[in-house]
Amino acid sequence: MPAIHDELDARAEAVAGQVVRWRRHLHEHPELSNREVNTAALISDHLKASNLDEVRTGIAGHGVVGVLRGGQAGDRVVALRGDIDALPVPDLCGVPFTSHVIDQQYPGGPFPVSHACGHDCHTAMLMGAATVLAGVREKLPGTVLFVFQPAEEGPPVNEKGGAREMLAEGALDDPAPTMAFGFHVTPYPKGYIGYRVGNQFGASCLVRITLTGQQVHGSTPWMGIDPMPAAGAILTGIGQLYRQISAFDPVTVSIGHVEDVGRFNIIGQTLTLWGTIRCAVEHDMGEVQPRLRTLATNTAAAYNCSAAVDFLQDVPAVHNEQAWMDAGLPTFRRVAGDDRVVPTGATLGYDDVSEFVNRYGGLYVTLGVQDTQLDAAALPTPIPGGRGLFMNHNPHFYADDDTLVTGVRLHAHVAYDHLSGVLVSE
Repeated sequence: MPAIHDELDARAEAVAGQVVRWRRHLHEHPELSNREVNTAALISDHLKASNLDEVRTGIAGHGVVGVLRGGQAGDRVVALRGDIDALPVPDLCGVPFTSHVIDQQYPGGPFPVSHACGHDCHTAMLMGAATVLAGVREKLPGTVLFVFQPAEEGPPVNEKGGAREMLAEGALDDPAPTMAFGFHVTPYPKGYIGYRVGNQFGASCLVRITLTGQQVHGSTPWMGIDPMPAAGAILTGIGQLYRQISAFDPVTVSIGHVEDVGRFNIIGQTLTLWGTIRCAVEHDMGEVQPRLRTLATNTAAAYNCSAAVDFLQDVPAVHNEQAWMDAGLPTFRRVAGDDRVVPTGATLGYDDVSEFVNRYGGLYVTLGVQDTQLDAAALPTPIPGGRGLFMNHNPHFYADDDTLVTGVRLHAHVAYDHLSGVLVSE
């Protein structure tokens, strides 16, 4: 292993304690999508203190981009991306730095807020990578962009945000990346890197179905039009949509929130179903959306209601090309060890890092952070260990601090290897 890789590892170990402190602070003080004011300030203050060549703030809301130009000649540019927003989920992971934040102002709230997806880890690890790479600036043959992205979980429906908005505002135009890289913490065993050629994560969209009837007193339902039975029939009918799409490529339609304006003795005028469509194969989205629209509108009509169906916040699948993965695997194995880099199954989770990877090329992987284990017979599903297995977005989701340094090293090694021409797609 070249001496530069040893130096990157040594610098990562030196900053590991600070990365843990950053992560714990962020975990205790989470902020929802498009509200990441204090998180962005912490990031920008650190990047400025690290003497980067440029620190851009206020991008797509509260996004931050740090620019580090290396001291060696080179025209490659690597964009390292970390997402910074939290979720409207209570924090039940049982750590001393548990979040007790309640957002009173967020649309639809108030909400308990927590980093139940692990973005606190992503932010802290990328801040640590900025420290490491700034420390070897004179040895870098190219430019590093540290991309701290807001609103990955999706902004409120009446707001813009996320990776697409960062691109629309030209955040990465100068200089344009020759590679984009990101990763996500998961319930895999600590220090394991999971990868998949093809679609690592699925395509996604947000669904809003608004049913309109006629408000009336609950004692005289025949004098109005109740949208509630129509909603129930739509929820039941969604279970049959799967049979209309190829069974060999998974799709799911999930309704996660029902918003009613009625009361225990009032049949409300409107009822709104909020949900998501996920497709392992992106072109299936074009099949599922019209079928869901047909189901909703015709079912509503059968109950004398009307239905308006909106598909919002489309996110493309995260796709890893074979050539990029072939180039990246030696780097991943150097960071984690040969036996800790494993192929994973497809998932219907989404990540709008796809906007960056699709435009510039690059890679996206997962990093295990939990007390789980893998068995060859059970791959790719991990087996719970002492603390158990808790999926992202679960209130009990946890990430062990001793894995954070692996994420710092992962960013740093990928950046140097791409700039030096080792990790490139042929």
